[in-house]
Amino acid sequence: MLRIAVIYPELLGTYGDGGNGLVLRERALRRGFEATLVSVSIEESLPDAEIYLLGGGEDGPQRRATDALRTDGTLAQRLDDGATLFAVCAGLQIIGQSFAVEGGDTYPGLGLTALETVRGASRRVGELLVDVDGNDLVGFENHGGHTISHGANPLGVVRRGYGNDGEVDGIHEGGLLGTYAHGPVLAMNPWLADRLLARALGRELEPLATVADRLHTERVRVVRQMSRVP
Repeated sequence: MLRIAVIYPELLGTYGDGGNGLVLRERALRRGFEATLVSVSIEESLPDAEIYLLGGGEDGPQRRATDALRTDGTLAQRLDDGATLFAVCAGLQIIGQSFAVEGGDTYPGLGLTALETVRGASRRVGELLVDVDGNDLVGFENHGGHTISHGANPLGVVRRGYGNDGEVDGIHEGGLLGTYAHGPVLAMNPWLADRLLARALGRELEPLATVADRLHTERVRVVRQMSRVP
């Protein structure tokens, strides 16, 4: 049984990132795997799961979610045990060493990676296109953070938009993956959903042709035209 857990959707669900869990479950079920999706509230302890999902949210909820995860204290151990964590936007900032909110106040993150997020010179809003090992990741970013990698391995190279710092986006270290792309990003990028599933299931996946593939191709085409990316 594949267990997928959406962490604190009441706090980190501003941009519909909870839809990433629905995508993962559906793509697993269509391939014949048993899969269950749970939403974990801030009042609950983190359950055992193969995939954990952190979404985007505003400053106050982001701080509350960080404090709750620190108090729970089990996320790092589950990653050490082989679980996968996919973090989007505020979720990406939470897993780093520290993050800054509006006004410039800095808060400690969970320390799962070397990332550090400070306030950017301006808010970054718009289409995001990232080259991830030759695959096109497309989505929409909306954040005021500038994320410094400090040697952490990024998810990919920015072709349009800003991502972490105008050059790279996200993180990919072992079972830890993250991006600034909303969408929900796994609905817009089925290849990335399958990459997460393959890691969690420990096997290569058979191709799964759906309308999502055509929508991804079309969205990438439009964004490339907007940005004149070859």
